[in-house]
Amino acid sequence: MSESNDIDEGFYSRQLYVLGHEAMRRMGTAAVLIAGMRGLGVEIAKNVILSGVKSVTVQDEGLAQWMDLSSQFFLQVSHLGQNRALISQPQLSALNPHVCVSAHTGKLNEKLLLQFQVVVLTDSSLEDQQRFGAFCHSNGIKFIVADTKGLCGQLFCDFGKEFEVLDPDGETPPSVMIDNITKTDPGVVKCSEPVNGFVDGCSVSFSEVCGMKELNEYGPVEIKVLGPDSFSICDTSGFSAYEKCGVATEVKNSKTLTFVKLLVYTDHGKISNHQTLHLAFQALHGFVKQEGRLPESDAELLVALVKELNKVYKLEQLDEEVVRSLSLTARGDLAPINAFIGGLAAQEVLKACSGKFSPLQQCLYFDALECLPEDNQEDGDGSRYDGQAVVFGSAFQEKLGKQRYFLVGAGAIGCELLKNFALIGLGAGQGGHITVTDMDSIERSNLNRQFLFRSQDIGRQKSEVAAQAVRAMNPSMNITAHQNCLDPDSEKVYGYHFFMGLDGVAAALDNVEARVYLDSRCVHHQRPLLDGGTLGTKGSTLVVVPHLTQSYGPAKTNSRDAIPLCTLKNFPHRIEHTLQWAKDQFEGLFKQAAENVNQYLGEGAGFLERTLGRGEAEALEVLECVWGAVGMQRPRGWDDCVGWARRQWETVYNNDIAQLLHCFPPKQLTSSGLPFWSGTKRCPNPLNFDPDNTTHMDYVVAASNLYGQIYGIVGTRDISAIKSVLEKVHIPAFTPKSAVKIHLTDEEMEEDKNSGDFDTERLEELHKKLSSPPMNSSDLQMHPMVFEKDDDNNFHMDYIVAASNLRAENYDIPTADRHKSKLIAGRIIPAIATTTTAVAGLMCLELYKLVQGHKRISSYRSAFINLAVQYCVLSEPLGPRRFTVSDRSAPQVGQTAVMNGSEHITGTRPQCIKATDCKAGEKGLCSKKRTLSVPHLRWILEVMPGLSGNMEQRSRSGTWRTKPNKMCVSSSGVWGAVGWRGVPGDVVTRPAPPITNPLPVP
Repeated sequence: MSESNDIDEGFYSRQLYVLGHEAMRRMGTAAVLIAGMRGLGVEIAKNVILSGVKSVTVQDEGLAQWMDLSSQFFLQVSHLGQNRALISQPQLSALNPHVCVSAHTGKLNEKLLLQFQVVVLTDSSLEDQQRFGAFCHSNGIKFIVADTKGLCGQLFCDFGKEFEVLDPDGETPPSVMIDNITKTDPGVVKCSEPVNGFVDGCSVSFSEVCGMKELNEYGPVEIKVLGPDSFSICDTSGFSAYEKCGVATEVKNSKTLTFVKLLVYTDHGKISNHQTLHLAFQALHGFVKQEGRLPESDAELLVALVKELNKVYKLEQLDEEVVRSLSLTARGDLAPINAFIGGLAAQEVLKACSGKFSPLQQCLYFDALECLPEDNQEDGDGSRYDGQAVVFGSAFQEKLGKQRYFLVGAGAIGCELLKNFALIGLGAGQGGHITVTDMDSIERSNLNRQFLFRSQDIGRQKSEVAAQAVRAMNPSMNITAHQNCLDPDSEKVYGYHFFMGLDGVAAALDNVEARVYLDSRCVHHQRPLLDGGTLGTKGSTLVVVPHLTQSYGPAKTNSRDAIPLCTLKNFPHRIEHTLQWAKDQFEGLFKQAAENVNQYLGEGAGFLERTLGRGEAEALEVLECVWGAVGMQRPRGWDDCVGWARRQWETVYNNDIAQLLHCFPPKQLTSSGLPFWSGTKRCPNPLNFDPDNTTHMDYVVAASNLYGQIYGIVGTRDISAIKSVLEKVHIPAFTPKSAVKIHLTDEEMEEDKNSGDFDTERLEELHKKLSSPPMNSSDLQMHPMVFEKDDDNNFHMDYIVAASNLRAENYDIPTADRHKSKLIAGRIIPAIATTTTAVAGLMCLELYKLVQGHKRISSYRSAFINLAVQYCVLSEPLGPRRFTVSDRSAPQVGQTAVMNGSEHITGTRPQCIKATDCKAGEKGLCSKKRTLSVPHLRWILEVMPGLSGNMEQRSRSGTWRTKPNKMCVSSSGVWGAVGWRGVPGDVVTRPAPPITNPLPVP
C-alpha cells in the first residue's frame, strides 16, 4: 500500500469486506520480515504481500536445491544453486504494486529485527526461535514461528506482553428494530424481531429513535436479555416518551490479550497426536543438532528423545507411532502442508499488523499422517519431486503423473489448486492430464487473491492464463484450458466418455447450484469429487468418494433469503430491502424494458402473443412500457432524459409514498385496534426534491445517464448543466386516489393479479397500436444494461446507492455507504488469499488419499476453518445412506411408497424393484396384465440412471418391452421386476419425488 495510506479499492475489493478499511490502513504501516524462502516461507510471503502491508523483506542464506522444487513455486531447475531469497524477490514483488518487497541474504541478527513490526521464522533452529523470540517479546515485535516437516506442521505466535484486539471475530454486529421502550428503571426495550445474537452483559447503541432521543446520544448501554424479543437497559424514567422507530446494534468492545502458552487442536480425533507432536518437534531439533541432519531410518532414536522430554512434560498419552511417522517423513517438503500452514501463518501476520481478529494463543500442531501409504517409502532420485517422493515413494509419484483430473473453476481456489497440482506433479506424467474450465475473464479485483494472474492479464480468459502459468511453473504439466460453463448444455462436451476417462474431479466454484450439478455428474459416473469453498476467513472442504462417503447432495433451499414482494414494494424496514428494491428498479427500467422493446421490434406479432399469454395484468404493464419506448414518450435528446429522471424521482419518492399514506394514514388502526404502522411496518414520509441535496442529484445524474444509454443518447456528469435543465422540467401535480389498493401480503398481490381487475380497454388499445410494427425498427433498437458492480464509471452503483438511500430516507432506515451497498446489492462474496490457500492445501491432502485408493472412511477428512479465531475442525466425513433394493423395501402393489431426499442405492450389478402380486384369493388377478402407475415409474426414472422406455420387463411367463412411462407386469407369475440398464455398482444420488398414489389393483 502507498505511504499516503490510500486504499486501492479496485485491487482490494473483496478483501476489504473481510478486513475493513481501518484494519487495511493499519496494515499499510507495517513492515514484515519473513525468514526462510523454501516452500512454507514463500507461501506466507505470497499471502502477506497479496493482502497489502507496507513492506515485506524475505531473508534466506540458502541456495536452491532439488528438494525445494516440490513446494517452492517460484523456483525452476535453472535456479538450482542460486540464493532462494534473491530468486523469489522479483516474482513476489510482481504480486502487488502497493507493497515494497526486498531480499536479505545475510544472517539474522537483532539489529535487523528492530526494523520490523512483525517477524516470521520458517525452517529455523530451536536456538534461533528461542533467541529471537525472547528479543522480539522484550522489544514489542510480534513474533511468529511456522514449520513443516513431511505431513506435520507447527505454528507459534507471541504478540508481546499485551496485545489489543479491536475486533475479535469480524462478524457483523447484530441489530434489531425497536417496537417500544418503556420509561422505567430499568427501561425495557421491546423489539419487532428476535434479539438473536444479544447476550447478557453485551453493550448496544441506539440510533434513529424518535421521541426518546436521549438514547441516540447516550453511548453504549449494557443490556440484560429478558425474552426472545426484549431486553432491559439503563434507567429511562427521566427520558422523553418513546414515539416510534429505532435500531439497537451491538457494540463490539476491544480486548487486551496476554499471551499464554496454550495448545490449539485442529482435529479432535487426534488430540494425543498434537500433544505428542509438541514434544516431537522439540526432539527433532535436538536430533538435528546432534546428528547434523534430519532422521531417515532413525525412528527409535527420535522416540527415545521424545520419551526423555516427556519426563518433564508427563503426557499421559504419548503416541510413539506418531513420532516414528514424523521421523520417517521429516525430510519431506510437501506443497499441500505448506499451503495449509502458510495460509494460517499469513493470517496471523495480518492480525499482528491490524489488530483485527483473535490471534493464535499460542501453539498449533497439525498432521495428515493418514495420507501415508502402507508400503515403504523410497528416497528421491534427483527430480523436482524429491521432497514428495521421500514421503510417498517413487511409485506413487509415477501414479500421480498418470492421473487425469477435471478442475472446474480457475478463480481464487482454482489458482491455488493448479499451483499445488503443478508442484506435486498431478497429471504431469505420461498419460496424465488436467482439464480446467472457467468461462470468466480476468478483472482487476481478481488480482488480490488469484495469484497466477497479473495486471497485464486483465481481460484475458482465466483458464488460459492459469494453464499458461502452471506450465511455466512445471513444464511437464499436461493441461488443457476450456471456457465452458458446466451445465446441462455442456453435456455434449462433458458427457459419458469424458467423465469415464477421468480419475477425479475438483470443484473450485462460487455458487451452490453449480456445485450441486457437478456433484450429480460425479455421482452419476462414479467419480470422486474434491470440493472447497470460502467466505471471508471461513472455509470448508468436502471429499466425495463413490460408495464410501456422502455426496454434496441437492441444494438446500433457504426461504429466509427471499424478501416478500410486499415488503419490497410498500413496507421495507432494513437497508437490504431498499437495496434489493433499487436493484429491481435498475433491472426493470434499464434492462427488462429495453429487452422487451427489442423483442417486439424483432418478432412483432409473436412477441405480442407471448406477452398476452403471461396474464393480462402483466401484459398491460409490459405493453405500456413498449408503447412508450417506440411512441411519443421516447426521448429525443439529453434534456428529455433529465426530465424523465426528475419525474421518476417525484413518482417513487413523493407520489407513491403519498398514495401509501392516503390508503394507510399515520394513525391508522388495524381491526384489532392496534397501530397499523408498528413493528416491521415503518411509517414512511414523502421527500421533497432539493437540487442542493447531494443524494437527490446523485439519483438524477445516474438515472438520466442510464436512461440515455439505453436509447443511445450521450449524457454528462456536469452537475451545473443538469441543474440548468432541471429548472425547465415540469412536474405534474399529484392527487392520491381512493380506489388504489395497497397489498399487505404476497398472497393478496397474487390473488389480485389473477382477479381480472384491470383496464381491459387500454390493453386492447395497446394491442391494436402495436399490431403494426414501426417502419424504422432498426432506428428504435435499444441497448439493455447488464448490472456490473465493479465498474465505477458506468453509473450502475451510482444509481443503486442513491436509489436505495433515498428509499431508506423515506422509511427512516439508516442509509449505507457505497462500500456496504456494493457488498449487498452485488452479492459479493468476501474473500482473502489466506483462507483460499489453506482450503486448497486441505483439498490436496485428500487428493493424496484418493490417488492412493484409500478404502477406509476413517482415512478421509472434511474440514471447516475460521482463521479469524483460528478455529480448525477436521472430521471424518459422513457415510452414505444405504438402502437395499428388495421385496421388503420396494414399492409394492396396493401399497403407498414415499421416497424423499437423496438416497444412495448400491449394488454389484443392476438391481430389480419387484412388484408383488395381490394376496391369494383375490379374483381377476390372472385375467390380464397389470400396468404400473406413472408416478411409480417416474420415481424409478428419477432414481435409476440409464433407465429408458426400451427396458426389459421379466416374469416367469415371459419377457415384454416397455412403452415410455409405462411398465406391464405379468399377472401369471408370482412377481414381476423393473430393472434398469446401468453401470454395475452404480451409486445414485438424486432427489426422489414422493409417491402418494398406490399402484393400481385390478
